[in-house]
Amino acid sequence: MESPECPVCLQSYDGECTIPRVLTCGHTACESCLLNLPQKFPLTIRCPACTVLVKYPPQGPTFLPKNIDLLRLIDPASPKPLKNPKNFENVLEFDFIPRTWSNEFYTFWKQYVLPKDSVLFEAKAEEDCGFRFGCLRENQSQRVSVVKLGSLCDDDDDSVFKYSYLMRVMNCLSGMIVEVRDQLDLILRTASRQIKCCRVLGLWGDMEDGFLCLVCERLNEIERLDFLRNGDGLCNDGLSSFAMMGMEICEALIGLNKQGFTAGCLGFSCFSFDSFGNLYVDLNDILVMGRRVTKSVAKVGCVGSRVCDKEVGLFLSDFLESNVFFSPEVLYELFKKEGIWVECEESEFSVGYGSDVWPVACILLSLLIGEQFTKELIDYIRCVSTKASDDNISCLGMYMAWMEKVTYLLENIFGSEFVSLQLMFCQCLNFDPGCRPLLTNVWKCIRELIIKPEFDKMIRFDGPVNLENENHCLVLGELSCLPKEILETEDKDELLGAENSDGADIDQARAAGGVKDLVNSLSKGNVKFKDLQGHRDCVTGLAVGGGFLFSSSFDKSIHVWSLKDFSHVHTFKGHDHKVMAVVYVDEDQPLCISGDSGGGIFVWSFSFPLGHEPLKKWNEEKDWRYSGIHALTTSGRYLYTGSGDRTIKAWSLLDGTLSCTMSGHKSAVSTLAVCNGVLYSGSRDGTIRLWSLSDHSLLTVLEEDSSGAVSSVLSLTAVQHTLVVSHESGSIKVWRNDKFMKSMQTHKGSVFAVFLEGKWLFTGGWDKTVSVQELAGDEFEEDVIPTGAIPCGSVITALLYWQGKLFVGCADRTVKVYYYGK
Repeated sequence: MESPECPVCLQSYDGECTIPRVLTCGHTACESCLLNLPQKFPLTIRCPACTVLVKYPPQGPTFLPKNIDLLRLIDPASPKPLKNPKNFENVLEFDFIPRTWSNEFYTFWKQYVLPKDSVLFEAKAEEDCGFRFGCLRENQSQRVSVVKLGSLCDDDDDSVFKYSYLMRVMNCLSGMIVEVRDQLDLILRTASRQIKCCRVLGLWGDMEDGFLCLVCERLNEIERLDFLRNGDGLCNDGLSSFAMMGMEICEALIGLNKQGFTAGCLGFSCFSFDSFGNLYVDLNDILVMGRRVTKSVAKVGCVGSRVCDKEVGLFLSDFLESNVFFSPEVLYELFKKEGIWVECEESEFSVGYGSDVWPVACILLSLLIGEQFTKELIDYIRCVSTKASDDNISCLGMYMAWMEKVTYLLENIFGSEFVSLQLMFCQCLNFDPGCRPLLTNVWKCIRELIIKPEFDKMIRFDGPVNLENENHCLVLGELSCLPKEILETEDKDELLGAENSDGADIDQARAAGGVKDLVNSLSKGNVKFKDLQGHRDCVTGLAVGGGFLFSSSFDKSIHVWSLKDFSHVHTFKGHDHKVMAVVYVDEDQPLCISGDSGGGIFVWSFSFPLGHEPLKKWNEEKDWRYSGIHALTTSGRYLYTGSGDRTIKAWSLLDGTLSCTMSGHKSAVSTLAVCNGVLYSGSRDGTIRLWSLSDHSLLTVLEEDSSGAVSSVLSLTAVQHTLVVSHESGSIKVWRNDKFMKSMQTHKGSVFAVFLEGKWLFTGGWDKTVSVQELAGDEFEEDVIPTGAIPCGSVITALLYWQGKLFVGCADRTVKVYYYGK
């Protein structure tokens, strides 16, 4: 025979070191384990076996009785047995709204999501490739740039379910392909580090346009690099100005490379200055520039087509005219990505950190020489490209001719001076990226223009870029591809401008925009709706049992509805006052119990055929100063009533006799709930009291010491170790394992009803909206995920969730049923 052991530490009882002590619930644990159990409330602990809150002596576990029966079974010679972990039965849960992302996914991305009203757009702000400018609502002096990333799921005006802002953002993120999400993750984490990069403020859902956007700070518009460039270049002002700007540009790109990024494409607009004159690179500008290039590449040819060297040269000259610079290998990779074949034998070079050296050199030369640099190069490339076919000039031949032109311009400006600088620029523009110098070497060469090497011995550029690390090219990444919805919008805008369309084609194009995913389809009609009508006054309570739904009302009746087809089955009548609450009991026989505002308690038999007379009825002791019964709940053979006389009464279900009266509240008891051997009572005095079901003694009081104005408790619900309480102020408070976790304002006005089932929390009240939220978290932190809302058109007075169906009792005399269905 195995020796008895403690269920907590699994040590065998020995009567000396491991002494079995009996709790008031009847379970046993060893003395040392009971001593170490946490006490969330004074003089109470939670039984480790049944998790019921039980009385705990102030002197400690030594004042609890020993389990004599277990001590008799102790065999000192028997070895300690090894027990298998307890297998907990899986509870079947029904999802009200299925979702495609995990709690870990939500926790990770939530930190980057900006509030709903964070960004204000400028009046008539122009949009280019999903790029717009605005400012922060809380700090309108802080300008921001906004880049569209993807479409948020739309809510139709007549849809039953309205997704919350955060839910729509999460659905959009989860719907992205993995490559897009990974690049977005890298950008958000990179911009949070101390590098010379404009801060990425986060992700923001533009609810008006229906797009998820990346928001980045926008530095001084006047002091941007392209605004400071003049026609003659910086060489006439002395090389010190050029050297300072050149070093800042290199430092910004080196910082980006250290984080594993290459820009791939750069222009003057990608750089800006802060108020101290420090230069920063703007990631949003790089992404948008990449989108412009990608869009133009797609227009050059279709998938499988071939482009000749002449077409490549003309394409390159068009972007040089716009002061957009990219290396040859990036350009060819863009063509390859679009499925376009380039007739250039020398194009097989991979994109790497050296790919940023080329555009940086072009920007530096344009700053140094001025507009003459780009103008002469553009003219020259167009001229050579035009003659490429006739003279049989190859891609490499065009490049060699272009480099001769660059060398000529440098020699024309510097002559025999600054030979190392001229050589460095020529190396930066090498066709082979492996032969280009590192950006750190470019930085050092430029620095020598203002500080001689012999005086610069103590200066180091720490942390060089590891060329073996994986790099992510922003221009070649998926974020530089315009989302399909933005492309469709731009194509429609072009069609409107060209043909003055009346809009009919746009509606058809939107309807054919692709297959809706599961989550998006919910708001398009997959949350089904039923409206149960029959009451003649406000619905006050809901209960489910035996395959039926019970609803009580101010009209002094209880209606019975079938849960199969939601048809009306029966009506119980007999109350002389408003019916305030209803419960279903299925012990020895199925019963429906209702309580009214006059103190009347009616027990209805639910055996078919259903009758019109109550099986039994009785009344509370009447007191003209208080108003009858406000709440009902049951446990075992007891019915508990919360009353206007500030007490909770326990009634025997066998004969209706009053067994116990629990006092302590200072105002009407408005709500009751039973869970894990504890009776929870909420009152208009703003407190929640916990009572032991074993002896009806008070365990503890919540919110008794809360400071500030008292807000009445209107409803509460308890499941497992979670307690949720709603208040007249519109706030919701959550406790887990007897510890206060969270308070939130979910409604505008009183919250009359709250219901928790598994992870789903439903609340409703004065604002005529059911708020649907999902609880997540652990013993250390409680997270409430706002899923969405259901507009009901009337004040919500009762809520009940059962097997995937949400029942809503309303003041407009109806019971509304919502459930997910295809």
